[in-house]
Amino acid sequence: QVQLVESGGGLVQAGGSLRLSCAASGSIYNINRMGWYRQAPGAQRELVAAIGSGGGTAYADSVKGRFTISRDNAKKTVYLQMNSLKPEDTAVYSCNIYTLYGDYWGQGTQVTVSS
Repeated sequence: QVQLVESGGGLVQAGGSLRLSCAASGSIYNINRMGWYRQAPGAQRELVAAIGSGGGTAYADSVKGRFTISRDNAKKTVYLQMNSLKPEDTAVYSCNIYTLYGDYWGQGTQVTVSS
């Protein structure tokens, strides 16, 4: 059974930083893309950042220059470093891991940015 455990969310003031982590455990192999999504109240879930198996990255326009995604393949972990946070970054952040055999989701972690 595959589990994705997220950590690092919380409450921070505007301009502050947080680092999210998502660690996969269980029988998970051939990890391809790893990513972070977020969903604010009343809004649709959106892709925040993704990183491929070769290290290539993609970001939503709204977070470019402020967020950095990285991965540790040995630890089956993906990270999201979030700097210069804004109130509009407030959302539930979920990690997603796409493998050859399917994709998996974390339970979500709340990020709240106060103004």
